[in-house]
Amino acid sequence: MERSPFPHDRLVLRELEPGDVTAVHGVYGSPAATEHLSFTPRSVEEVRAIVERSRASARAVPRQEYALGVVERSTDELVGFGRLALDPHQQRAATLGFALRPASWGVGYGRETVALLLALAFGELDLHRVWAARAPLNTASARTLLAAGMTEEGRIRGHVHVRGAWRDSITYGILREEWDGRASR
Repeated sequence: MERSPFPHDRLVLRELEPGDVTAVHGVYGSPAATEHLSFTPRSVEEVRAIVERSRASARAVPRQEYALGVVERSTDELVGFGRLALDPHQQRAATLGFALRPASWGVGYGRETVALLLALAFGELDLHRVWAARAPLNTASARTLLAAGMTEEGRIRGHVHVRGAWRDSITYGILREEWDGRASR
């Protein structure tokens, strides 16, 4: 997948490249960007390994994970990271995750990123269901997931161990027919 076949106004998804390590580190190395994620800030070497693992997953047959760069169309600058991972426990389903560099917050890029990932999931991948989870205190993510058409489904108690403590997750989901209905309005 070179570029997303479902472009939105300002962003596209693309496969990660070796030269993206610094830009991805701007997201995954940022204390602000990782505050509500399931891990603490990553080192440059850890990010390099993530980029390499993402590139390897792009070559896997069958492909189980789409770990992609979120790129501003006008500048070709990587501003975030999006991920769809096929769920081995659900038929035709995937989990969705995303993170943006803090300088890109507050302008709707989160909603566009989720919309691009959902378009990939329900278009090219022909999935039935996509779900996501967020930290309870991450209210910006809640607004983003709801604005992208997802529905809050519940709470997984003690779901993630991060920063020395167990944390709950709030889950969201969307079905193909809900996406189709939203897209046709």
